[in-house]
Amino acid sequence: MDMEVTAWMSMHHAMNAEQDRRPFSRATLRRIGRFARPHRRQLVRFLVLSVMTAVLAVATPVLAGRVVDAIVQGAALSVVAGIAGLIAVIAVAEAGLGILTRWLSARIGETLILDLRTAVFDHVQRMPIAFFTRTRTGALVSRLNNDVVGAQRAFSDTLSGVVSNIVTLALTLVVMVSLSWQITLLALLLLPVFVLPARQMGSRLARMEREAADHNSAMSTQMTERFSAPGATLVKLFGRPADESAEFAVRATRVRDIGVRTAMVQSVFVTALTLVSALALAVVYGLGGFYTLRGQLAAGDVVALALLLTRLYAPLTALASARVEVMSALVSFERVFEVLDLRPLIAEQPRPRRVPDGPVGIEFDGVRFGYPSAESVSLASLEEVAKLDTQGGVEVLHGVSFRAEPAQMVALVGSSGAGKSTIASLLPRLYDVDAGAVRLSGVDVRELSFDSIRETLGMVTQDGHLFHDSIRANLVLARPGAGDGELWEVLHRARLAELVASLPDGLDTIVGERGYRLSGGERQRLTIARLLLARPRVVILDEATAHLESTSEAAVQAALSEALAGRTAVVIAHRLSTVRAADLIIVVEDGQIVQRGTHAELLATGGRYEELYRTQLEQAEPSLA
Repeated sequence: MDMEVTAWMSMHHAMNAEQDRRPFSRATLRRIGRFARPHRRQLVRFLVLSVMTAVLAVATPVLAGRVVDAIVQGAALSVVAGIAGLIAVIAVAEAGLGILTRWLSARIGETLILDLRTAVFDHVQRMPIAFFTRTRTGALVSRLNNDVVGAQRAFSDTLSGVVSNIVTLALTLVVMVSLSWQITLLALLLLPVFVLPARQMGSRLARMEREAADHNSAMSTQMTERFSAPGATLVKLFGRPADESAEFAVRATRVRDIGVRTAMVQSVFVTALTLVSALALAVVYGLGGFYTLRGQLAAGDVVALALLLTRLYAPLTALASARVEVMSALVSFERVFEVLDLRPLIAEQPRPRRVPDGPVGIEFDGVRFGYPSAESVSLASLEEVAKLDTQGGVEVLHGVSFRAEPAQMVALVGSSGAGKSTIASLLPRLYDVDAGAVRLSGVDVRELSFDSIRETLGMVTQDGHLFHDSIRANLVLARPGAGDGELWEVLHRARLAELVASLPDGLDTIVGERGYRLSGGERQRLTIARLLLARPRVVILDEATAHLESTSEAAVQAALSEALAGRTAVVIAHRLSTVRAADLIIVVEDGQIVQRGTHAELLATGGRYEELYRTQLEQAEPSLA
């Protein structure tokens, strides 16, 4: 390893040391130990190979010195050739061990990444909807990417680096002291010339890198928001493209300027340390030559000391920053564990039940509910705030009770924010009640398995969310393995078969992000087709036609008629004209049921339902005139 490489390593370690100085607990170390236990055999092999590589790295300079001594002393050619051959064998062995060590390092690191990512991904999927409504997606994805990779570095890079550097440093110092303690002492006295500038420059470079990372993050956020279909539409309709471009250019220019400064600081730093290294070598050769001419040191020892010097500074500077570097790597483990320690509020019982076969009835019995507080479902770091807000836990449903008999349709109507969608979200256990019970066929949903609830309930929301994938892929989410015949059947029932057949790629047509390549009515009909493919016994419709124009609404209503036929249904409706045929209409205001009955009964009774109905009729009359 030459001195320029040593200089780069010095700066690299110093920069890493400045990245994060937060402490970690012994509990974290014990937990990491438990997490690493399945990989302990590979870790032991990895450390043994690292030690062997370090031993070979020190052996080469010593043998090089012996070659010089043999030449100076006029030894036989066979002796010189033998030592040279041994150096070649060691070089080959060192190269082979290096490749094997790198393979083990990659194997351990990538397996650890797999384990961590899988654990975090599976855990996040078990979190309640409240978690996702609060968490910033980018911050959560960062835990699966940056922090998991940082945790992997603690094993594959930092751990092996500490072990190999300790072994290399110990062996190098032992050999150098045995050759000349005076030159060794001089080499150690020159160490601050490496370490102190490295720390100073490393701190400065770390600050510039953090600033650049902040600007890059801001640019990434701007691009993510503006390049999505709804974001691009918003910018084109209400934004100022020139201002957007100028704002982006300011950040990009700042990143460029920081990049130029960083390159110059790195270049000056490495050049200076390389010069110091060259001067240090000159001192070694000069002092060593002086001792050699006086007969106090062999010429080969001078060469060996010079070569060993190049192998001394890298481990010394690395170990000088080792503690902070290890802490910085282990902080990533804490950030990953922080997510894994979030307890899912909704859990399946050890021995869950299944929804009884046959038609399903619904019952809400004295249900009280308040949305959970941020502290119980989220993390400040995932919301990217300094402190979680204290809101939450305020009751929004107050003693809600009603029944829907099998194959009946119950409609929930009322003002915006009255609690209709909240009631619907309790059926599939997106949230759990605080008091009372929600039952399917007489069984409390908290006693049912998640699979049984998913098989029993189907829901269509007003946004009609679709993944950026093919029509086929979005449909088979409901029933993996469904054949093309089944897909075309549900598309026909959803009044969408003709459209899909006219597309060049048919079922393999990509619908775009959130399905934006389709119209609002087409998206809703596709989600209804997915519902039909799932064949649920209970259907929940949450404002499924709220934002559609009349033509699309008519097509969606026809598709909904197919979806509701013979099924128990809970329908949340904004347009009261769509629920006049409901078996039971429930009027919800301020989290309470204020009226219930059929359409005719509620109009005859008067009250809030009649007010809502008359208001909608009056609003519709001008458009009909």
